[in-house]
Amino acid sequence: MATDTARTSPRPMRADARRNYERLLAEARTAFTKHGTDASLEDIARRAGVGIGTLYRHFPNRTALMSAVFQGEVDGLLARSHELLASPEPCRALVAWLRAIVTHASTYRGLSRALMAAQSDKASAMTRCSLPMREAGSALLARAQQAGAISPDVDIVDVMQLTNAIALAVEQSPDDPELADRLLTLTLRGLKARP
Repeated sequence: MATDTARTSPRPMRADARRNYERLLAEARTAFTKHGTDASLEDIARRAGVGIGTLYRHFPNRTALMSAVFQGEVDGLLARSHELLASPEPCRALVAWLRAIVTHASTYRGLSRALMAAQSDKASAMTRCSLPMREAGSALLARAQQAGAISPDVDIVDVMQLTNAIALAVEQSPDDPELADRLLTLTLRGLKARP
């Protein structure tokens, strides 16, 4: 699995390498927000004040850079899922978490597409983000199923794909601020357990 140098290096980074790494992450986050995940890696390196070789030493490919950029936000979504596990309303907790995912994913044009592709590409660096998210979603889904709110045959992989598809639709329709809620509501109706 391709990962970034900071997470796999057996020794700590030198101070200058650490600064380059942090600048690359900051510039990539800005570029991905403004221009989407297809933003030019050469521009990201230039804005960070390093050469493209330095970018590739830290991040062997675009997906590894995306994974590193989004890891902090994924950590926040994972923390939110743990908080929601204590919710007295498991179905609302699941929906709140799915809504948070849609908000996160639609911030970066192209992220939803990358997350959907990571579901079938276990070697992708984005798997480092998607697997913990799937595990967190599984726990929330299981609670909603145990409460009888969600059909027992619903699978978290399908729910995550639907959520990413909603985020992709929201990304394509920035002038419709209610779209995410409408699509989540439609999805939830399809997932609900039948009496």
